[in-house]
Amino acid sequence: MNMRYSNLPLRCPCCGYRSLLERAGYEICPVCFWEDDGQDDGDADIVRGGPNGDLSLSQARTNFKTFGACSAESLPHVRPPFESEK
Repeated sequence: MNMRYSNLPLRCPCCGYRSLLERAGYEICPVCFWEDDGQDDGDADIVRGGPNGDLSLSQARTNFKTFGACSAESLPHVRPPFESEK
């Protein structure tokens, strides 16, 4: 996949902030602590297990909107987005 560097960083599928250098690379978003395993809108309601445990992407998004992290256990690991990530 040929991607222009001007598109980096990429938006996290959970919080939507530009915090990822690649998609589906198992990178952990520092804003919401979602581990990007490639899940996206098409399968957002599916619980895959793996790095995000018993969370679907849809539930993680709801959690982020509600309390600022993909899960309650992740709250100590998140930070506010930088201006450049908005």
